[in-house]
Amino acid sequence: MFKNFRDKIALSGITVLLMGVALLIFTFINAYGLLTQSLSIIASEDLVQTFGEALAPLIATCIRIMYLGVMGWIGSLVTIRGVTIIAHAPETPTAVPQNIVESKQQPQPAQKTETEKPENETKQTESKPSEPEFLVIPPEQVSQPETESKKDEQDKNG
Repeated sequence: MFKNFRDKIALSGITVLLMGVALLIFTFINAYGLLTQSLSIIASEDLVQTFGEALAPLIATCIRIMYLGVMGWIGSLVTIRGVTIIAHAPETPTAVPQNIVESKQQPQPAQKTETEKPENETKQTESKPSEPEFLVIPPEQVSQPETESKKDEQDKNG
């Protein structure tokens, strides 16, 4: 069905991305439905009775808002994971025309060929670029001038 491993990874990344987008769309539809509900303002002479009647819908609305927040957060995480999977899929080697490869590999007359290079040069070019070397210079030993009190103590002791 799939020709290589990259196609399988890309399909799984697209699937995860679509699931995240679908979850976000569902969350936004629920939020729109919550906002388009009729809001009734309760008016009464008794403040305690009004507060009691308004508290139940307020709690229900808070629960819905938390539900929508968690749904949006999870949808966002799933969408980010899908994008990450697609972005980090292994690259497939591209076919390079043979004449371009040959022109790059031909040495210039002024350059040495690999057979003329010493062994240590070929090892350096084949390995990773070396990191810069650090030179540590220790601090110089500085003699401290002796004070008169130290000289007096040395004279008494010696």
